[in-house]
Amino acid sequence: MFSRSSLGAFALGLALAGTPVNAEGVCDIYAAGGTPCIAAHSTVRTLVDGFTGALYRLTRGSDGAYGYVTALPNGVANISIQDAFCQSTTCLISKIYDQSGSNNHLYQAPKGTAATGPETGGHDFLASAIGAPVYVGDTKAYGVFISPYTGYRNNKINGSITGDDAEGMYAIFDGTHYNGRCCFDYGNAETDNSDPGNGRMEALYFGNGGYKGSGDGPWVQADLENGLFSGASRAKNEDNHSLNSRFVTAILKGKANQWALRGGDATSGSLTTMYSGKRPNSGYNPMQKEGAIVLGIGGDNSNRAQGTFYEGVMTKGYPSDDTENKVQENIVAAKYGTAGLVAAKFPTEFSKGSTISLRATTDCCSNRYIAHSGSTVKTEAVSSSSSDDLKKSASWVVHTGLGNSACYSFESVDTPGSYIRHSSYKLQVDKSDGTTQFHEDATFCPQTGINGDGHYSIRSWSYPARYWRHFNGVGYIAGNGGPYDFDAKYSFNDDVSWAVTKGFA
Repeated sequence: MFSRSSLGAFALGLALAGTPVNAEGVCDIYAAGGTPCIAAHSTVRTLVDGFTGALYRLTRGSDGAYGYVTALPNGVANISIQDAFCQSTTCLISKIYDQSGSNNHLYQAPKGTAATGPETGGHDFLASAIGAPVYVGDTKAYGVFISPYTGYRNNKINGSITGDDAEGMYAIFDGTHYNGRCCFDYGNAETDNSDPGNGRMEALYFGNGGYKGSGDGPWVQADLENGLFSGASRAKNEDNHSLNSRFVTAILKGKANQWALRGGDATSGSLTTMYSGKRPNSGYNPMQKEGAIVLGIGGDNSNRAQGTFYEGVMTKGYPSDDTENKVQENIVAAKYGTAGLVAAKFPTEFSKGSTISLRATTDCCSNRYIAHSGSTVKTEAVSSSSSDDLKKSASWVVHTGLGNSACYSFESVDTPGSYIRHSSYKLQVDKSDGTTQFHEDATFCPQTGINGDGHYSIRSWSYPARYWRHFNGVGYIAGNGGPYDFDAKYSFNDDVSWAVTKGFA
């Protein structure tokens, strides 16, 4: 996040007002095609022509206050509101507003029958407000970065699609952020957070799990409950191609004994039909959809998946291919583009390839540095007179991020080939095993220090609501408030702000 005064943020908002990204919203296109939106969600742009309400709500870490992000005249989120509201603290996306007029907003997901992980009072985590920066046209915005155990839901939908009634949906996802766990979904789900049987949901899934398509994934699939389907059956569908573009358009639609999957690059080209045909056997014809809406989780709150969501809608009725093709044209015209993940680069002398040490800035501990003993990351009092072994244990080589080249990874000086990574929210030093999981766990993104004293805060790339923190002398990735002792709000800003110095060794 950026340090700006409210006045500066307001001026930035005026400067970014820009040319309208689209004169017509995707929901206007669907309505013209006879399949109106019953829900429309986006944290990056308006999806309905003339929409002037809030796109999403922020919850501020310092005091729990709410902030509301609306759109600029060009239809893109006015993040200067967020920058000012979240200055010198953290923010989470606590509500995603429905732009369709049906009030089908998305909220923090409650616990379901399949929930595992954090003890958050029965709820999933909320997404960081800065985890998924993006450009729409020439204007910066933020998507919804879903880490494992993060999710949104609404079980009481106005005008919901139930039973075997026809519906359609699309979403824009990050084609590089996914895993094979269940379930990174957007769409129709159960209303009681459970799994009562086949055919009770119809939602877009994106990842490399399920019944597979051609290549190694990720694939656009349908979560129909108890099955992530690429096609007509529980078998590989070679026509369902891997979609690796940075921004992916994913489409699912269904009606009586008929459903289809379509997808493509959200920045160029047309849609490809991955499947169009009859329903799978064994409980999927007729469907018994229940009509809730989920984002980032399965119908029973299966919440181990990850992904990034930028926008999506659900419609009443089965959209025509022609309508969806016009929607794709609208999406391409929006000009999605990548934005930098690092909000504050290390000084030039501490750039990638250099060796650094990181000093705590909390009053109690300002002589202590990030160090390790074996695999345990902790803080140690280090000075020029310390032993060579201690100096080496508190020195780190800065590398291009193993899991994302826009961020950083930190190799131990005294244990070459081993890196700081997180595991069960603890920081530890382990030898790289070359897996995607390790690379993601060992990737971190610096930003201006949250305590505002010219230091640096270092957030996890894969859990961007969590930052390097020292707590009782041990290193964690911590949230600003949460279910664990190390998430305590007391002294959070100072505990997650570090002075970067030349490496002791």
